[in-house]
Amino acid sequence: QVQLVESGGGLVQAGYSLRLSCTATSERAFSEYNVGWFRQAPGKEREFLAAISGTGIATYVADSVKGRVTIFRDNDKNTMYLQMNNLKPEDTAVYYCASINGWPDRANYWGRGTQVTVSS
Repeated sequence: QVQLVESGGGLVQAGYSLRLSCTATSERAFSEYNVGWFRQAPGKEREFLAAISGTGIATYVADSVKGRVTIFRDNDKNTMYLQMNNLKPEDTAVYYCASINGWPDRANYWGRGTQVTVSS
């Protein structure tokens, strides 16, 4: 089992960038977990954004955000990141990190989420 805590959300203006962090706690090494990012906007279903393998070698980014987001990790810090650029009001959502047990978008453990609000 792994515990995940997101941070870095907030209120930003459209066109700006934001970096989200997800810090993990587990008895197993963080590098043993594939992890990813999802988001859920009000009134919408949860949406997969990106995933990264345990070593960080493999990544997968959803077409909906490709070109605007980068996923990366620092296993020495037990932390994964989501860099989001050129934010749009439609990016407003609660962002969740999760451990991935079915590549790339099937998750089994979730953080509690961090709110991102993009103003126009």
